[in-house]
Amino acid sequence: MRESVSILPLRISNLCFDVPEKRLVDDVTTQINAGGLTAVIGPNGAGKTLFLRLCHGLLQPSGGIVEWSLTGGYRSGRKRHAMVFQKPVMLRRNVRDNLLHALASTGESHAWKAQRAKEALERFGLQHLVESPARVLSGGEQQRLAIARAWACEPEILFLDEPCAHLDPGATRQIEDVLRALMNDGVTLVLATHDLGQVRRLASRVLFFNRGKLVEEGEAAAFLEVPQSELSRAFVAGDLLW
Repeated sequence: MRESVSILPLRISNLCFDVPEKRLVDDVTTQINAGGLTAVIGPNGAGKTLFLRLCHGLLQPSGGIVEWSLTGGYRSGRKRHAMVFQKPVMLRRNVRDNLLHALASTGESHAWKAQRAKEALERFGLQHLVESPARVLSGGEQQRLAIARAWACEPEILFLDEPCAHLDPGATRQIEDVLRALMNDGVTLVLATHDLGQVRRLASRVLFFNRGKLVEEGEAAAFLEVPQSELSRAFVAGDLLW
C-alpha cells in the first residue's frame, strides 16, 4: 500500500439490520483495529455474513453507524476495503482477465494494472493457470483467485466470508497460508468462520455472535480457553448449533 493515512480503526456503533418483522443484527457496537485477524464466529444464522456485508457497505443498516477513520473508507478516491465471498463469482474469462477486470476501477495506467496482475498471479501461485477459464478452476484455486483479485486492488482491510467452507483439508491449508502471508504484508483481516480450529490457528481476536447479537469479544486465545458467557461456553463445547 502506497499511502500512509489509514482508514482504520473501523468503528461500529449500535448497528442494526432489519427485515420485515425480524431483527437480524441487533445493536452491535465494536471496533476493528489495524493488524491481525479478527474472527467473526457463531452458529448458523448468527449474523456473521450480514455483519461483514454491513461493514463493507454492501447493505445499508437499519440503524446505527459504520464509521471509517477516513470518511467513506476511501483514500485518493479508491475504496480501501474489499470482500471475498464464500462462493466467489468468477467471470466468463480467463484468470488474467478476471484480475484485470477487478483492476479496471482503480484508475491506474494500463502498464500499472498489467504489472499488478502479474504480481498477483505470482503472489498467489496462479501463473500456470493464467490462460485457464476461471470457472473451471477447482474450489481452492477459485478462492485463491478471488483473494488475488482483492489483494491486487491494495486493500488495507479484507473481509472474508467462510472462504474455506467447501474446501478439502489441503486446499484449506493453502488458503490459510495465503491469509498468514497477507497479515505479514500488513493487511488487516476480518474472517467469518464456524471452524474453531481455524480460529486457533489464525485469529488474534474474536467477535462471537448469536441470534444477531454480539455476545462476547476479546483475544482469541482467552476466548477459546475461558469463554466468559454461558452461550460462549456452549459454542466452544459444540453444544450451541442455532
